[in-house]
Amino acid sequence: MIIIVDFGSQTTHLIGRRIRDLGVSAEIVLPQDALTSINRSRSKGIILSGGPASVYGEKALLVDKKIFDLGIPILGICYGLEVVGHVLGGKIKSGVKKEYGPTHFYLKKDCQLFSGWKNNKKDFTVWMSHFDQVIELPKRMTKVGSTATVKYAAFVNEAKKIYAIMFHPEVHHTQYGREILSNFALKICQENPMIDQKKIEEIKKFLKEKVKDGKVVCALSGGIDSSVAAYLTYEVIGKKLSCFYLDTGLMREGETEEIKNTFRKKLKLPLVIIDAKKDFLKNLKGVVDPELKRKIIGETFIRVFEREAKKIKAKILVQGTIYPDVIESQGTKHSHKIKTHHNVGGLPKKHGFKIVEPLRQFYKDEVRKIAKELKFPNSIIHRHVFPGPGLAVRIIGEVTEKKLEILKKADRIVVEEIKKAGLYDKIWMAFAVFAGVKSTGVIGDERKYGETIAIRSIESKDTMTADWSRLPYGVLARISERITNEVFDVIRVVYDITTKPPATMEWE
Repeated sequence: MIIIVDFGSQTTHLIGRRIRDLGVSAEIVLPQDALTSINRSRSKGIILSGGPASVYGEKALLVDKKIFDLGIPILGICYGLEVVGHVLGGKIKSGVKKEYGPTHFYLKKDCQLFSGWKNNKKDFTVWMSHFDQVIELPKRMTKVGSTATVKYAAFVNEAKKIYAIMFHPEVHHTQYGREILSNFALKICQENPMIDQKKIEEIKKFLKEKVKDGKVVCALSGGIDSSVAAYLTYEVIGKKLSCFYLDTGLMREGETEEIKNTFRKKLKLPLVIIDAKKDFLKNLKGVVDPELKRKIIGETFIRVFEREAKKIKAKILVQGTIYPDVIESQGTKHSHKIKTHHNVGGLPKKHGFKIVEPLRQFYKDEVRKIAKELKFPNSIIHRHVFPGPGLAVRIIGEVTEKKLEILKKADRIVVEEIKKAGLYDKIWMAFAVFAGVKSTGVIGDERKYGETIAIRSIESKDTMTADWSRLPYGVLARISERITNEVFDVIRVVYDITTKPPATMEWE
């Protein structure tokens, strides 16, 4: 376990991601909880993240000095470097020049953190984001690197295994960033990488501890996350599990039949299909605000589950929540909430379940690797991401049966054409959005005032960032032609070319 102390950087979660990519567990904690968390988890290493504040500010976020006497390797990144410098007695002040973006780093002295890569290059590009800098090193610290404007861009005390760097190794713009983090986690902290099979064993162990002998219901949506959560839970407790699939009316066309075929026939899971269309559409009537939609869906979701679970006396609910859901819904104390995921921030505070989330610390591509290890069918492993709130967040404005009918037809055409072009497995997700904007068109010789459908197709690895797909014009043309010809109410089709950030995956 590597403990990451969060000082509010927008890339704190990315540090965790990179550590997990190395096969090492990581936990993000707040500065005031750091010492307790380190002692509790028996961590092998500590990373102090970046952050927007100044260490000499009135309300500066710092750590207990005792952390540096535990004998556990420490890596300070950006603001984390300043924390190391400040707490151990160095001097920090505002820099003459701000550095935001790429710059050149010069390695002045060899050390274990900077070793083992091709040609042992002594100068390379790094990504900076700072204004303050250390101007006087703490005692027993040695300078190992600098930039044109920062004298102490890296310093260490190898005897105490304390390392500090001013740049961000977690972002892909930094050359050798992965190697630096690997050196810290695997060589300096001597962590052992966890292979996918071991991850499966750890998840099962977690489930046994949390579930014990209780009856369990699993929220099965058909996506890869809930599928893996359900499958592993079934392997642990067998017939004590019931998988509830809620037909909310907000699913894609033909979704329920596909779910039946996949989970009853292929994965042999104990599937219970619950028709809850009326509940969801009734509660969403007149609702326009996307955050309110998500909260209403979360509330309705849990109440229907409570009602059905009561019939079989189950009080434990397993969900396929993954780490990006948590990050966007809650973030951390010093970062912003992006949007509420129905199965995280959207759940009401009071409900009758003990919530168990065996995949909470994993990213989407990690879950897919686990599914591959479990020999899931490719149709499940590579199934495109679908939002928990369903088509409700792909309809701008109020959700109605008429809008759902239009969107389902358009969405089916998008997926069909992407598959025909052989692109389905090459992109992260492609879908239609009911834009809620009417547009003037011409049908025959008559004026028609109809709906607008937006198409979004994106490529991603872990959902934290995404780029829009450069779909061939021919594919886009066929999608547009089919939608405007086959979906009577639609008069215009547009293509979304926005990355994440600034946009999110979904429109709402």
